[in-house]
Amino acid sequence: MSANYWLKRWKDDDIGFHENNVNPYLDRYFTNLVPSIDSRIFVPLCGKTKDIAWLFNKGMHVVGVELSVSAIKALFIDLGLAPTLTQYGQLTQYCAGNVTIWVGDIFALTTELLGSVDAIYDRGALVALPFKLRKKYTAHITNITKSAPQLLICCVYDQSKHDGTPYSVSAQEVFDHYHRIYSLKLITCDAITNGVKGVKPANAVVWLLSRKNC
Repeated sequence: MSANYWLKRWKDDDIGFHENNVNPYLDRYFTNLVPSIDSRIFVPLCGKTKDIAWLFNKGMHVVGVELSVSAIKALFIDLGLAPTLTQYGQLTQYCAGNVTIWVGDIFALTTELLGSVDAIYDRGALVALPFKLRKKYTAHITNITKSAPQLLICCVYDQSKHDGTPYSVSAQEVFDHYHRIYSLKLITCDAITNGVKGVKPANAVVWLLSRKNC
């Protein structure tokens, strides 16, 4: 899976992963992660998610990273904000008000560019990456955020029945990636009514990851 794969999907408007409404788990469980307003929330592989508007309207400072320029242009139009663009090496920073989005390869994003964050909201990042990339991704975001707590949303189903995203990420895999740094709490596991790409049974699984030293 290359960058061109995702850029083509955005170009072709093949974005079935984009939700037209705020993710219900964000609204329901976000206070478990950050109970106070004015926190800085990192949204990896954010696309043009409606969740950013929800966070922004709650008074949060939102920082995201996304490969597609067109997605981020659409995001700021939806927010009603006119961003300032600044180039930092391989990445372009789009910034307006309390929203900052880095456009480019997430693996080019550093701690210095990202700045301090209070929490990570991962709805569509881990499940968008094939197995071979997920270990690299989890290590990277843990490093650049200095192990900020996470609200992590995954799906679980029989991957052999569907070749592609969103990928199934088991509880064992979440444990393998994160247990050395985080205390893991399973918040909920709900059946997905229509399955994943028609594959049933399928479940949506929500995790709260807290630093072990907290």
